[in-house]
Amino acid sequence: MSRDQKQQPQPVAIVTGATTGIGAATARALHTAGYRVFGTYRKLPATKVPSVDYVACDVTNDPSVDAAVREVLAKAGRVDLLVNNAGVGLVGAAEESSLEQAKSIFDVNLFGAIRMTKAVLPLMRQQRSGRIVNISSVLGLIPSPFSALYASSKHAIEGYSESLDHEVRASGIRVVLVEPAYTRTGFDSNSLVADQLNDHYAAARANAEAVLRAVATTADSPDVVAEAVVTAATATTPRLRYTAGSVAKKVSLLRRFVPASAFDKSLRKQLQMPV
Repeated sequence: MSRDQKQQPQPVAIVTGATTGIGAATARALHTAGYRVFGTYRKLPATKVPSVDYVACDVTNDPSVDAAVREVLAKAGRVDLLVNNAGVGLVGAAEESSLEQAKSIFDVNLFGAIRMTKAVLPLMRQQRSGRIVNISSVLGLIPSPFSALYASSKHAIEGYSESLDHEVRASGIRVVLVEPAYTRTGFDSNSLVADQLNDHYAAARANAEAVLRAVATTADSPDVVAEAVVTAATATTPRLRYTAGSVAKKVSLLRRFVPASAFDKSLRKQLQMPV
């Protein structure tokens, strides 16, 4: 090891929602890649990822976010990478959710990422370096009937990330997106159920749920997403977007190059909706 390598500090990463699924896989992968990893939780996991430091954090609460970042700074002295992974899903037609439920989805999926980002940006700016990886979704690129609120929160994180990257690039900070397709986690089973169910949508909603359950059986492992995160985090000159897995790459290409009418027809056919 050279003298310069010895003097290089170990990079420090924060991964939100690190107790299960994509977050846990990402924490493991980043540790293997050489990071000191701090994983946030709302409920301390029964099984912890070895060599990960756990920090309590509710991304919907400003004081909790600030306290978590202060704890990481006190223990590690720096923050080189933030992975905004914490998120929540919701199954139901858009009309079937109250405005309060809609706000709760955005409070985690969008404003949670914004809170965490605002908490680390001053540190990264002082360091003149940093990377923020926001876990988006292919549903941030395409419509998703019966997941409209989730999809719209991911569309929002796409626009936020791309805009923010331009604002902070001069300070040595980059913001990138990782876009998975369906992933084998407990995410779907733990998704919220719409709080104002309407019989008008019952049959179509059931069809959509059945399709999603079927797709989940062949979905990518969380490790596929974690690998994309490591690539996005360590690239010398990062791209704005990294798809995770072959399905996500295919969907991204189709959305860009297939005529809108053909894409619309294909989507409705897949979800067993009248074409």
